[in-house]
Amino acid sequence: MKRAGPLRRVSEWSRGGGGLAELLSPGGEPSRVVPSPDSGHLVLQRGGRLLAFQRLSGTGTELRRSWEPPPSREAPVGLLFPHSPRAAGGWVLAVVWERGRTELWRLAAGWQPLRALELCQGGRARVAAVCCQGERLVWCEERPPSDVHPDAGKGAFRFCVCARALEVEEQGVRLGPVSIVLHNSPEYRVLAAPRHVFMLPASPGGTAAAKFLLVWHPEEARLTLAAPSAGVVRSKVLQASSESDFRKLLLSSVGLLSALAPLDVHSCTVSDRGALLLVSTEGAVSMVEADGTQRHVFDLEGPPLAQENTVQLKTFGSTLACMVAGVLYLVDLNSGRLIEKKILNMKEVHFLESPGEEDSIQLLTQTGIYSLGFSSPEDSSRAEPCLVEMVFEEACRYYQRRSLSSSKLTVEKLKKGGAFQAPVALAAILQHSLHQKQKPARGLQDTYAKLLSTMSLELQSYLSLELLKSCVVAAPESEVESYCEELVEQEVSRVLHSDIDKDNLAYLNSVFASFPKAAWKATRSCLQLQQNGDGLVVARATPEVWKKVLGGPQQQEEVGQNGVVPLFELICASFLRFKPKWLPGFVEQTQQYVGLSWAYSSKEGPEGRVPLYKRALGVLARKSKRSEVDDEMELELLLCSQRPKAVLQALHLLIRLKRWQRVVEVAEKFSKLSPLLNKEIFTTLLAEFAQHRELDPYVDTLWPLCPAELTASDILTVVLQHLPRTQGDPVPFSSEGNQLTVGLLKPLLQRVVQRPCVQHEMYSDALQSPTFPPPAPPREHKNPQKAAGGDAPQPPVARTSSPSALAQGDTV
Repeated sequence: MKRAGPLRRVSEWSRGGGGLAELLSPGGEPSRVVPSPDSGHLVLQRGGRLLAFQRLSGTGTELRRSWEPPPSREAPVGLLFPHSPRAAGGWVLAVVWERGRTELWRLAAGWQPLRALELCQGGRARVAAVCCQGERLVWCEERPPSDVHPDAGKGAFRFCVCARALEVEEQGVRLGPVSIVLHNSPEYRVLAAPRHVFMLPASPGGTAAAKFLLVWHPEEARLTLAAPSAGVVRSKVLQASSESDFRKLLLSSVGLLSALAPLDVHSCTVSDRGALLLVSTEGAVSMVEADGTQRHVFDLEGPPLAQENTVQLKTFGSTLACMVAGVLYLVDLNSGRLIEKKILNMKEVHFLESPGEEDSIQLLTQTGIYSLGFSSPEDSSRAEPCLVEMVFEEACRYYQRRSLSSSKLTVEKLKKGGAFQAPVALAAILQHSLHQKQKPARGLQDTYAKLLSTMSLELQSYLSLELLKSCVVAAPESEVESYCEELVEQEVSRVLHSDIDKDNLAYLNSVFASFPKAAWKATRSCLQLQQNGDGLVVARATPEVWKKVLGGPQQQEEVGQNGVVPLFELICASFLRFKPKWLPGFVEQTQQYVGLSWAYSSKEGPEGRVPLYKRALGVLARKSKRSEVDDEMELELLLCSQRPKAVLQALHLLIRLKRWQRVVEVAEKFSKLSPLLNKEIFTTLLAEFAQHRELDPYVDTLWPLCPAELTASDILTVVLQHLPRTQGDPVPFSSEGNQLTVGLLKPLLQRVVQRPCVQHEMYSDALQSPTFPPPAPPREHKNPQKAAGGDAPQPPVARTSSPSALAQGDTV
């Protein structure tokens, strides 16, 4: 980790003379410092007084020497350096006054006025805030109502955000037309980034307008409404002037904004990378990106910040410098860790760039300019890696939850105690592995060496992942996408091979939401999804990965109100976005795996509560816009399940859409699954046949589907129940030609009547036997009485129905 060196004086100046020390003296209204694009000159403002000076010498020339505006005159509201590559010297200074008057100055043998322009169109307009984005000026102006038509209902919504092109050339200055970004709005502070403009509410409060910030993207003509604590609320393309009405924008999102808390912003600035840095009154420093996402960076020490407290913020590469009440905080933006905390004997401090010096910042104070450099520690092995510290922190939380003692366990106690060997062993292995490429490896205990051989693959994966993350941070913009895809693939694969608990599931949701395309490619790779020669989707994932993807009732129960959805739904949403034709095949593959892995209707399986096809249909139903493609997708999902209720639902959907050819194809295919489904399908189609004549061309295909147990009376009953109702008395010969006639039903009735009866088939074997009834089997009877004087049983007496046998028996 970087370490800050001592302060070094770069230049100094006396307190008297040029007025520079007077403008930088503590107390009163805070001063403002704006460096020129080449960092060679600085412009200072305090109240209505302006001073420009050369950076190295410390002597300068005032733009308006000792100018103190009277109460009736306007005050300067902006010191800007518009992008002017065609101007002599490469840059000009624009001073914007409160009533819209803009003065352009350039440095050529001293400061010389170039031209004065009127920024606002109305004479009564007042500029509240202004910024410069390239060759475009963006400002927020107040337009008070006229005396003739006062509009008391507007109240605070009398401001307007405008933009105007400003091109400075050698021949002169050209001011473009005014374009309205937002009208009927409250007062906003405008902060420019290279590709977008942040708009923050100027006055905090409990109103709905103080609950969000706006991001304007000029190149896309798009306005993003974002609440940093809740993410993006809405993004809207401004295609017409009516769509830039703030009150209409507010009304369209009032339901979402009602549950949000007001913004807590004490200070703000824009970083070098175009992100917005915010400091809350509690001292929390966070970073808001152009898409509305927020990341917490650091927490300042001390009590809550008051309104009179001044906070200076500036980023230098990956380092954040923050000055509060004479305390300088240097924070690593990537990890959020404090690099160093310095107490300075200075109250009024401004951050400056260090031209030509990397890892260095400069401080502008009342006595001069000071430089503060960064240096790496001489022996990097002495400083424990962040990963080792995380091991002990996680071990503290783990052992504290399992401990019965009330005393708090700290990292220092864990390192010195000796009772817990697991974190000590893991820390030793990590230190050995992380430093073996930099210096000769230190000796490990034999037990640790065995554990190291077991963890070698995991450590190698971790090191490659960390290397990839560093490549993403340092890569140019053209290569970031490819690095992100590889990073997301490794992360998705890692989570799929671990236990998917609530935290991992929320992490996967954030990955799929932030990198949808990369997450889709990672899913295809992990599941080994591909299309075979027959056009069918094949997934060759391992059983462990299948179980993580499908989840179960436990994973479905962990879904909370924060929008976290199970992994199966995430993958289905990716299919719908990038490869919708593959979704039915994927659902069919999952059902086949479920049938092989879990018993039917098992409560432990993923279909214990909601079938998979219904979960996929739920993802489809959450789409904002419905189209014919979605109807076809719903049909395919219902049919691929092969469940009787789903097939009948798909059949009714096709009937409602009047796709009769597809109706007949589905009936012919799925009637073979079961006799009960065959009967339901045929009865449904017979009812439709009785109502209209759309199925007449398909009777040759429909009548063979008639179940064997249906009789002619059953068919006539179904037909009579579904005949369309006619107004008035029915006539024997209708001119409409859409009524059902006996002639149309005759082929079906003849087919049923000529078919052998089912009961005859049941007794056909008995009717065709040679003898009827069959002969009775021979019966034997045992004599219960035993012969006297012997154990041998008496032989049975044979009985017959012949008369001669009876006579012989009688005589005996």
